Amino acid sequence: MDTRRHLLCLLFLSTTAALGQTALPATEVEAVVTTDLGTFRFEFAPDKAPKHVEQFIARARQRYYDGGAFHRVVANGIIQGGDPLLKNPRTPKVLWGTGGLSLLGNEFGDMKHERGVVSTVSIPGKANSEGAQFFVCVSPQPALDGKFSTFGRITEGIDVVEKISQVPADSNGITEKPVRILKVTIEKKREEPFVNATVEDMRKTVTLKTMLGNIKIKMEPDWAPENVRNFLKLTQSGWYNGTVFHRIAKDFVVQGGAPAGRASGPNHFADRWVRPVKGEFRTDVKHARGIISMAHGDDPNSATTSFFLMLGPASSLDGQFSAFGRIVEGLDVLDAFAKEDVDGETPKRRLEVLEASIDAN
Repeated sequence: MDTRRHLLCLLFLSTTAALGQTALPATEVEAVVTTDLGTFRFEFAPDKAPKHVEQFIARARQRYYDGGAFHRVVANGIIQGGDPLLKNPRTPKVLWGTGGLSLLGNEFGDMKHERGVVSTVSIPGKANSEGAQFFVCVSPQPALDGKFSTFGRITEGIDVVEKISQVPADSNGITEKPVRILKVTIEKKREEPFVNATVEDMRKTVTLKTMLGNIKIKMEPDWAPENVRNFLKLTQSGWYNGTVFHRIAKDFVVQGGAPAGRASGPNHFADRWVRPVKGEFRTDVKHARGIISMAHGDDPNSATTSFFLMLGPASSLDGQFSAFGRIVEGLDVLDAFAKEDVDGETPKRRLEVLEASIDAN
């Protein structure tokens, strides 16, 4: 092999190694947008707007958006950014929003401008004038459907997007001070825990570290495999950490696992994996003391995150709720919950899940 050819081969190999994740398809990566008000992530919809997705990913990898800003907002409506002119802090306000346009044609599809949807910016009244600028919907914007190219959806950090939308702005929505985009990176999507776990994989013990002591719960995937999968997923992702026990019904149940009241706030990156779980009701599994089961609303298939621990037997729940585990250590801690002062069924003091973890086998 001649020297030139050898050098070209080495260059190709080193470039391929450096790019790393570039070989991953757009469906397996997401954008991570870090701003001076926090970070949010969004996944791509290459089936809806392939050219826009390809452009955004390429530009993000070229650090095109780093140092830019969100310069236009509608409170609790939309945020707009991506203008390269905003990378220069001396750019006059009259030019904000005029850069990075007329780079791509329209790719209008059937993806609606719903909460969390990411779409493109164009020059008013000019067809095929979209480009690098983009906006994120904080609330549904049906008037924009079919007029702009939607190409992504928020998977994490919608609370950050809301916060950006609420910064001070003039009557035209131009921010008094731009919200800086520190960087935009393209990363592999977070993988949903236990999504493909077998029944044997789910024979785990979960420890709830609470303010009153530790409770160990043995999962029973033979009873309710999908509810066990859901509970393990939320546990491993840290979703339950900082949540509270919001209900104590004497001689009946201790209930927790709702997002309201979480120490870190109601939003969590694993919210993307929270979905209703089909009821798995068995009349041969009794709701006796120490059993853990999933709460649901009027729809028996509406359980999501809230669970309850049985303080005593309740045969009326058998075959009506999905029991999926049992306490194997910490019944004394459960008794301590039963002794807490309540206002009706609401604890008078904050009773928090400090940490939920899966024990090592």
